[in-house]
Amino acid sequence: MRDGWRIALAIAAASNLVNGGWMLADPVGWYHAIPGVSGSGPLNEHFVRDVGATFTVLGLALARGAAVPAERPLAIGVVAAFYVAHALVHVWDVARGLFPPGQWRLDVLPIHLPAVVMVAALVAVSRARSPR
Repeated sequence: MRDGWRIALAIAAASNLVNGGWMLADPVGWYHAIPGVSGSGPLNEHFVRDVGATFTVLGLALARGAAVPAERPLAIGVVAAFYVAHALVHVWDVARGLFPPGQWRLDVLPIHLPAVVMVAALVAVSRARSPR
C-alpha cells in the first residue's frame, strides 16, 4: 500500500528545495521571474539567498518527514509555522500600504494557500496514528 503522506511530503520537499536552490544559485533571475517580487523593493541578493537558505532547510525538513513517519508532525509543524508567519507578513504589508492592493491576488497561490495546506496537513497528520 502506498504512503500518501510520503508522496505528498516528498513533492512539497522538492518544491521547497527547487525554490531554495534557485534563490541560492540565481537570486537575480529568481527576483525577476517571480510575479510580485520586484514590487517588494529593490533587489538585495544577500537577502534573497538568506531566504533561499530558509526554503532549502524547510525542504530538507519535509524530506525527513517523508522518510520518517514518526517525525512528520514536527517537520510539518516547522514548515507550517514559517508559512503562516510569511503569509501574515504579506497581509500586514498589504494592509499598511507597502504593497499595492492588487498584491492579494498575486499572493493567494504562492503564499497563502501553502500556509493553509500545511496547517491542514499538520492537523491531519497529528490526528492520524503514525506507523512505528
